[in-house]
Amino acid sequence: MRYLPHSPQDRADMLAKIGVSSIDDLFADIPKDKLIGGLPDLPRHKGEIEVERILSGMAGRNVSAGSVPFFVGAGAYKHHVPASVDHLIQRSEFLTSYTPYQPEIAQGTLQYMFEFQTQVGRLTAMDVANASMYDGSTGCAEAVLMAHRVTRRRKAVLSGGLHPHYAEVVRTISDMASDAVVTMAPDPLATENIIAAIDKETSCVVVQSPDVFGNLRDLRPIAEACHANGALLIAVFTEVVSLGLVTPPGEMGADIVVGEGQSIGNSLNFGGPYVGLFATREKFVRQMPGRLCGETVDANGKRGFVLTLSTREQHIRREKATSNICTNSGLCALAFTIHMTLLGGTGLEKLARVNHANAVKLADLLKGVAGVEVLNKTFFNEFTLRVKGNAAAIVEKMARANVLGGVPVSRLLPNAGLDDLLIVANTEVNTDEDRAAFVAALKGAI
Repeated sequence: MRYLPHSPQDRADMLAKIGVSSIDDLFADIPKDKLIGGLPDLPRHKGEIEVERILSGMAGRNVSAGSVPFFVGAGAYKHHVPASVDHLIQRSEFLTSYTPYQPEIAQGTLQYMFEFQTQVGRLTAMDVANASMYDGSTGCAEAVLMAHRVTRRRKAVLSGGLHPHYAEVVRTISDMASDAVVTMAPDPLATENIIAAIDKETSCVVVQSPDVFGNLRDLRPIAEACHANGALLIAVFTEVVSLGLVTPPGEMGADIVVGEGQSIGNSLNFGGPYVGLFATREKFVRQMPGRLCGETVDANGKRGFVLTLSTREQHIRREKATSNICTNSGLCALAFTIHMTLLGGTGLEKLARVNHANAVKLADLLKGVAGVEVLNKTFFNEFTLRVKGNAAAIVEKMARANVLGGVPVSRLLPNAGLDDLLIVANTEVNTDEDRAAFVAALKGAI
């Protein structure tokens, strides 16, 4: 494909077509003080070797999660990913997998999507799952939009334990649609009375478990209150490994379950790409975003796979689509499916138990540390500490001692007055030596 810059006449023709007089008119909605007046102060050009050397030097300033004791979570978790997962997904037939627009020549892709859906449905104890969502946060926003379609109401109630990034995405999407959002106050102790916020105008209640502070939530009374008022319960998770041990949301009355699948098969990757998991009850399936793969039999009686439901805007539905941000994270979904298949149900449960046991070990070690309090009465592999002083400053001191000690709540909720709270995750990759280093670094930083 040849590339030629646009000529002045090309630009004039395009501007005339869209009805503006200049390129500057396209940026009229951007505040003037946000516009860059000229080119950034960068060297005009460098040779390939020079660029590689400069960027390698910049990369060398990073501290990778695997090089030091690592206790960072809050929505993205370091787990062991078997080498077989990366080996398989890098095969050429998988590496470019996306939405199978031509099912007759994409049977392999459809099959693993079908298996992915089955795994997600069983994990969440829901009737049906899609394949798949962009990530957990945008999936959460799509779940709210779906609830509005089902209930024909326009108000969502967000728990104070919902991850702030998830809540912000919901608010952004809702604002553009002129939908109402009630956000409960941050709830580190999981004591909020979210049931009191449900009324006859409520479309859905969004509750995370384990929540962003690590607390496990009993969803059953919330589900009952939702259903009594004609609302739906949206259950959210960011740590999918927890479903290997805790009661799945479907068994607690959730109507829609959505979350992040990064923990299984996908490494940290500097924050993405990830894969959103989305499941619901069968009666709501036609309002579910994304696509649904199904099993069939061809003309010769052989097993085959099809796109049973695909109401995306680039398919036949156009403006009537049920999806806005439901990109199929095909490669990440495949990594999830391969890892999940290798684990099986028994392996996932063992993995979950090791995660919980390691977190308990760390919490027990912290009981005797002056100036540190574990706030959680319940947790899976993540909990919140109240520390003496500013948690962000303490984390920086711990980093200088080569321990990445967690996520300060002030980073997620900068104006909430929770600067002394620190969210700590402890997975199967953390050793006794790591935990000892964490305690020592924390003592030295307080």
